[in-house]
Amino acid sequence: MAIKGPLTSITVVDLSRILAGPYCTFLMAELGARVIKVEAPPKGDDAREYGPFKGGKSTYFSSVNRGKQSIALDLKKSADQRIFEALLARADVLVENFRPGTMEKLGYGWTDLHARFPKLIYAAASGFGHSGPWSMRPAYDMVVQGIGGLMSITGHPGQPPVRNGMSIGDIGAGLYTAVAVNAALVHRERTGEGAKVDVAMFDCQLALLENAIMRYTVTGEVPGPLGARHPTITPFEAFATSDGYVIIAAGNDVTFGRLAAALGQPALAQNPDYASNEKRLANQPKLKAEIESVLKRKPTAHWLIAFEQAGIPAGPINNVKQAIEHPQVAPRNMLVTVEDPQSGTLRLVGNPMKISGMADPATRDPAPDLDADRAAILKELGL
Repeated sequence: MAIKGPLTSITVVDLSRILAGPYCTFLMAELGARVIKVEAPPKGDDAREYGPFKGGKSTYFSSVNRGKQSIALDLKKSADQRIFEALLARADVLVENFRPGTMEKLGYGWTDLHARFPKLIYAAASGFGHSGPWSMRPAYDMVVQGIGGLMSITGHPGQPPVRNGMSIGDIGAGLYTAVAVNAALVHRERTGEGAKVDVAMFDCQLALLENAIMRYTVTGEVPGPLGARHPTITPFEAFATSDGYVIIAAGNDVTFGRLAAALGQPALAQNPDYASNEKRLANQPKLKAEIESVLKRKPTAHWLIAFEQAGIPAGPINNVKQAIEHPQVAPRNMLVTVEDPQSGTLRLVGNPMKISGMADPATRDPAPDLDADRAAILKELGL
């Protein structure tokens, strides 16, 4: 029988709010951890007030807090501090995404907690981390997208700045924090020692710019926006057809030869200007024009069939509706159902981490209402 997940025995106390920290703990919950969300009264996580709403409840909040428990605690009050400390005594991980120094003011910084709970993993996700001259500055997703260089390479040349279409600043930090927490849990298993995880949204943006930073440090040229084109591989971009666009990713000479044949233009592969990726890159505008002159004769659907038959990596540009209706979604259980007492039936994204022997049900538990689990948690703690 499949178990809930590899983190089934792990308890996470989640002080985080909005997206970066909650996304980390959401991933841990999907992997089987018990996540107890500690929220500040009277309103709790700010994300509870972000739309869209269904039945008066934020589905934004539900999407990254499903399957968690909630207890409202004011960590400035001694009675609630006792409850919080009782939770920490049983917890494996604490996750917070306050500005650096906030937890220290409350008496719950890493140094204090490590002395009292030496096996506790303390994870902090913040805008700029717990060191450096900018550590105390606040940050939101779009702020670090801008400061971290991502927006400078997003969009089309000469156009106004464009935000990435999803909150990669927050999600990137949540992903890296989850990876680091799990590594810290492995370290504790080997040594018995807890550890502090310090993840900065800004750092994560730099880490995600692998290609752009490498190009600058190697060539000295500052990368800019390229639209839908890969910076170092050609042809590897979106091309116009008679009724839309098709993405073609010909990453090597063999694939380029197959592409030329599928287009009915085998001479392209023999052209010395296109004999290698380096030459294709140097002649990208001319090559794109030649490819599009053929593609524009027929619709996207025609070319997708032709490229599939030729073994060429290609695809359409789907909208969100088309993406979740793709035939891969159902077999991979990537759209799950949540029955929420307030919102009703929700269809939310599934868990992309498929692990043998681990459960991946088609339904998930709902996100908790604020303080919904207080009575049960206090009873469990003997309080």
